[in-house]
Amino acid sequence: MKSSNPYSIHPKHLQNAQALRRARTPDAAETPTPPPTASTIRTTGREYVNPVDYQHPFDSMARFAKALALRYDANRTRHAYYRQLRLIHEHFACDPAQLSESQLRDYFLFIKLKKHWQPKSIRQALAACRQFFVDLLGHADWKVWSQIRTKDHDTLPAVLTRQQVHDLLNLIRLRRYRTPIKLIYVCGLRLSECLALTIHDINGPENKLFIRNSKGHQDRVLPLPTCLWHELQRYWKFHRHPLLLFPNAGRGEHTPQALAQRMGQATMPMPCASLQRLIQVARQQLNLPAATLHSLRHSFATHLLEAGAHLHTIQKLLGHKQITSTMIYLHLTHQTTQDALRLMDELCRNLPR
Repeated sequence: MKSSNPYSIHPKHLQNAQALRRARTPDAAETPTPPPTASTIRTTGREYVNPVDYQHPFDSMARFAKALALRYDANRTRHAYYRQLRLIHEHFACDPAQLSESQLRDYFLFIKLKKHWQPKSIRQALAACRQFFVDLLGHADWKVWSQIRTKDHDTLPAVLTRQQVHDLLNLIRLRRYRTPIKLIYVCGLRLSECLALTIHDINGPENKLFIRNSKGHQDRVLPLPTCLWHELQRYWKFHRHPLLLFPNAGRGEHTPQALAQRMGQATMPMPCASLQRLIQVARQQLNLPAATLHSLRHSFATHLLEAGAHLHTIQKLLGHKQITSTMIYLHLTHQTTQDALRLMDELCRNLPR
């Protein structure tokens, strides 16, 4: 029975490829490296442990970890809220359950005025404190909950023009770096979403790209251009990893044979820092001080909007829960600015001189 997955590997072909690689490497015949299995391959760069399994300095923090496990499904979310309580514990060097209302108020003044936390971080700390001090300890009568107010700063994300994106990709010489960066821009992916892709997330004949277990435990399906699918096929045929699309290259010889062998036997995807450092160097050469990998995702949404795509379509492609998160790109489109400029010229032209 023929597999419907265009990247599926027949076991016999995989064994032949591994035998060929061992034959090309002199030391591999003496100490062969076993091929990676599903149980040894990680599809994400960082694994978040359930806070219930942490070593808790106080019983109150252990109970808080259990409460988080009951309320949230994602370990990343549990870790984020538990971390806020741990920071409070480290700041006061005592059991957080013994803190008073005035001490908690002083802590929020400290992170706002001294540490200069962003509004979103302050709100996360406030949400964690509510769950700990109100839901767990019963301090609902504290007035500090109504006194803390945070408002997001009206800052617009950095967006590159199409020419700047072209110049940026042109500076990336190695294909193993240029391919994931191009995929991030063309499909509007987050960096973690891109590097976690497996061969089972690609459905080339139907031009579909599956994003699984993304932010907020959400799945979504994106259109995949045919030319990019063919490029991903050529990239995979170089390393032929049994699961990962962008495996970690590791350290060692830079010959194509040695690189393909290490990538084919990798147990985790390419680290995020590899691409982030590359973008830092490229943006300095192009004089783009605000450009990051996430800027490519913002550029994707802005360029689609300029081309006439509907705002709700962009919302689904980006995986935004709220349309308000997508509406920020209305302020970034070049076409919107030009339309407003033409209207303002007309208004000014008819005024008396």
